[in-house]
Amino acid sequence: MELSVQKANFTVGEAAHASGMSAKMIRHYEQIGLLKQATRTDAGYRLYNKNDVHVLKFIRHSRDLGFSLKQIQDLLSLWQDKQRNSKEVKALANTHLDALNAKIQELQTMKLELEKLVKCCKGDNRPECPILEGLQGDGL
Repeated sequence: MELSVQKANFTVGEAAHASGMSAKMIRHYEQIGLLKQATRTDAGYRLYNKNDVHVLKFIRHSRDLGFSLKQIQDLLSLWQDKQRNSKEVKALANTHLDALNAKIQELQTMKLELEKLVKCCKGDNRPECPILEGLQGDGL
């Protein structure tokens, strides 16, 4: 993005625009320690540098892939550690991939069950509804 190449310092709004996230999220990530504290102007406005925007882009992309804040914190540490072993990164990514696959399977099961219930319902003016009957389970 041109903005990040041209500028040395960014206001929170400019950093938000350059990183593709909201100013509120940037302040939140700063507050929880994912992003280092911004320098401040004499008037108290936050200023971010190019590296901060780079970190924000890393965080945003990690969030887009569904990593948790804890996982992102771990990934950031590994990313910033030039002596890291890539096997640690791969292990973390594989753990997340396994969790995503489990969630996909769970969603597929839910989808199939709901499709069955919807197919059984005529959707007419009668009060009988197989969807509601199916949701109540086997009964008590």
